Amino acid sequence: MIALLFWACQEPERFVTEKPEETRFTKITLIEKLDEPMELEVLADGRVLFIERKGKIRMYEPETGTAKDIGFIDVFYESEDGLLGLAKDPDFEKNQWIYLYYSPVGDNHINRLSRFTLLNDQVDMESEKVMLEIPQFRGCCHSGGSIEFDSEGNLYLSLGDDSTPFESDNYNPIDERAGRPENVDAQRSSANSNDLRGAILRITPQADGTYTIPKGNLFPEGTPKTRPEIYVMGNRNPFRISVDPMNGNLYWGEVGPDAHQDSLGRGPRGYDEINQAKGPGFFGWPYLIADNRPYWHYDFEKQESNYEYDAKKPVNYSPNNTGLNELPPAQPAFIWYPYAASDTFPQLREGGRNAMAGPVYYPDLFPKTEVKFPRYYEGKLFIYDWMRNWIFTVTMDENHNLVSMEEFMPSTVFDKPMDMQFGPDGSLYILEYGTYWSAQNDDSGIYKIEFSAGNRKPIAKAKADKTQGAAPMNVQFSASESFDFDENDVLTYEWDFSGDGSMTSAEENPLFTYEKPGTYQATLKVRDLEGLEASASIEIRVGNEPPQVAIEWPENRSFYWDNAQVSYEVSVQDKEDGILGEGIEEENVQVNFMYLPEGFDRVEASMGHQQEDPVQVIGMNLTAKSGCKACHAVSEASVGPSYKEVAKMYEDRADASVYLKEKIINGGSGVWGERLMPAHAHLEEGVIVQMVDYVLSLSPNAQGKKGKSMPLKGKLDFDAHSKQETNGTYIFTASYRDKGANEIDPIFRRQQLVLRNPLMPAANADEFQGAAKANHQNSRLVKFTEDNSFIMFENIDLKDIHKLVLSIDPNRKSGWIEVRSGGESGELLGKSEVLSNDLRPKNHKGKWFDVEIALRQTENPDDLYLIFRTETGVDIWNSFLLNTVYFAQK
Repeated sequence: MIALLFWACQEPERFVTEKPEETRFTKITLIEKLDEPMELEVLADGRVLFIERKGKIRMYEPETGTAKDIGFIDVFYESEDGLLGLAKDPDFEKNQWIYLYYSPVGDNHINRLSRFTLLNDQVDMESEKVMLEIPQFRGCCHSGGSIEFDSEGNLYLSLGDDSTPFESDNYNPIDERAGRPENVDAQRSSANSNDLRGAILRITPQADGTYTIPKGNLFPEGTPKTRPEIYVMGNRNPFRISVDPMNGNLYWGEVGPDAHQDSLGRGPRGYDEINQAKGPGFFGWPYLIADNRPYWHYDFEKQESNYEYDAKKPVNYSPNNTGLNELPPAQPAFIWYPYAASDTFPQLREGGRNAMAGPVYYPDLFPKTEVKFPRYYEGKLFIYDWMRNWIFTVTMDENHNLVSMEEFMPSTVFDKPMDMQFGPDGSLYILEYGTYWSAQNDDSGIYKIEFSAGNRKPIAKAKADKTQGAAPMNVQFSASESFDFDENDVLTYEWDFSGDGSMTSAEENPLFTYEKPGTYQATLKVRDLEGLEASASIEIRVGNEPPQVAIEWPENRSFYWDNAQVSYEVSVQDKEDGILGEGIEEENVQVNFMYLPEGFDRVEASMGHQQEDPVQVIGMNLTAKSGCKACHAVSEASVGPSYKEVAKMYEDRADASVYLKEKIINGGSGVWGERLMPAHAHLEEGVIVQMVDYVLSLSPNAQGKKGKSMPLKGKLDFDAHSKQETNGTYIFTASYRDKGANEIDPIFRRQQLVLRNPLMPAANADEFQGAAKANHQNSRLVKFTEDNSFIMFENIDLKDIHKLVLSIDPNRKSGWIEVRSGGESGELLGKSEVLSNDLRPKNHKGKWFDVEIALRQTENPDDLYLIFRTETGVDIWNSFLLNTVYFAQK
């Protein structure tokens, strides 16, 4: 190590302390399509050991770009158990030892920490040394399982509280009633000094497979009613941990409870935490959370709240406790955040959460390489969130206290980061789990992030003006969006239009004609001056022209108004099939009109663009909006069964719709195992009915059957909504799938009108710049925080819209709103007077008042920008506020 540090210190100081550009980092794919990868270890030669939850131990080999199976453990992998943790021994290069934490099959419900030996790159299963076994309530929830070593050779193992959150309404599980399942009271584990669960252990492995207790753990050896292995306790689910290699500080991500609201008499809403332990301690669960916000002691028998827990003197008087009654003072979290945007850490955004802790980086621990991270990141902690798909770096002071956070590679896509580690060359290896829990995901994999201070690889981007059509087919290709991060580099281009090298071009933007029908793979290669290259491909299908579907709609295409009636007409033509009545039968054109009280997510709609039946498109949208996607997928089993499995089970049941509706509303378990599905009584019954219709439409016998279609010409009544509903959406859809031609598959095309209420919350805008949604929970207002800040609504039709009515609160500031189309500097359509508190009507009650902006008429839909201008300024305390935007016809 001394020689390594000396070598590293001799390198030129190219690792400047200024923040490097994101473009200096490159995310490289090593291998993808893994089956629930959990933890990884990067070896000295660049090979990567990793484990998959169902029991496989695997090794990625960079020479071949493939992974081989090197071992298998027969594990119980239901719920959150399985093969969970992996670490290599600090002296791995000599002894070939690895440590695994897993759930062995069998009637003995335990999780086990064992040491194994690799022999010729294979795990010698006979070499197992069982080090530790922990009782586990199999069913639900929180197994933890991360393993890390510190620089002194101590092994850390994280263990969850082994408790269910559902029986306590997603607050702290402290149900002490007799006769209840043991996993409803986390006081038996996390707050129990005599239990290893809900803790992070620190032990020192010995050569014979046993372990000793290092000095400095929470309870000295021999202390009655304690376990000496405990380093920190009071944890809920410390899923991923890390140890600072220079000072021994322990970090972990704490996955918090699901309660969305603070409750008088129960306690705070749920928070995820990033925790830091500079030494041993108690970290609060199940009595406190976040910055030591207290829960109440709740009597489940009497349904009474007795007292709030005291962070300075937490006590555990549960009859299920076998340890000390008086616990050490609770330590607050290092960083904490709820589902909603955090007032304390707003940069961590909002939504689902699953906090994890990554490594602390020190460049001097790595030799001189061209890919290691720069000195700017020295001493910074990398944290990440499995649900939110971000990575942040945390800057600390000389006492390791929080100074600031900033997002790392914010423009890069991470798909459920599960583990990360700096490799021997100083690059960052990331293990990504992929989209769905408990599933083999195509977007899972191992990736490597390298830093480049010198010449960087170019980026190839290939585009074509059309990818489907009849022969002969002229295609205008373009490589103009390809680029190189190095300012003075020059790119050369090589196109292969057929995939076999017979038709090529060196032009940047060539025009090529495909004379014969067929499916072609057009490939672009770009090279820089030093010969580094990148490639991109496009599939071109020649022989079948896509059909054209059009909707004649004389009214506004963005909004609906109360009790309106609109005439429509649908037309379809196809080069090969013909036109309506001459080759295209009316019954093959699908026309549908429906109303969704909960609105419509255009992102989810685009995911369903190949679905012919609008029931499936809308149902897909609603199930995603309801949160069901966290536990269910269409085809693959996840936490719960796939939608297709459910549809198949109930396809012959006459009362399937009613039964499933009640099941979703009330929740329950037992049909698909013991995993509990929570109640969804918060969803409107009409929404649940449409979700059920969608699920049942996925059964094998329902596939290919189209729902009832409307006439191609007629009138529509907008009368399904109530005047109180402002989030609802009407959707009019026309679609047609052609018959295919020249051995090219049929092509599906759809036109869709999504019509919204003209009264829109400002926070529903599609883009924000210098403007932000207020961080208060459930708030829909927008703050303009600087001059020229704006919000943008995509593709707005202003036909017959003559003015905007804005609900504002100047908040002791002044400024005006400009309305522009197409861009920040686009055509000026309207402008308000200078807005201030002086305009507030006399005797007006309430925070908000309305102002009107007259609009010029436009011919075509375009993006609409509302730009805030001010000459007096705004600040973080008194930003100009916008609540709603009303698109008025008169």
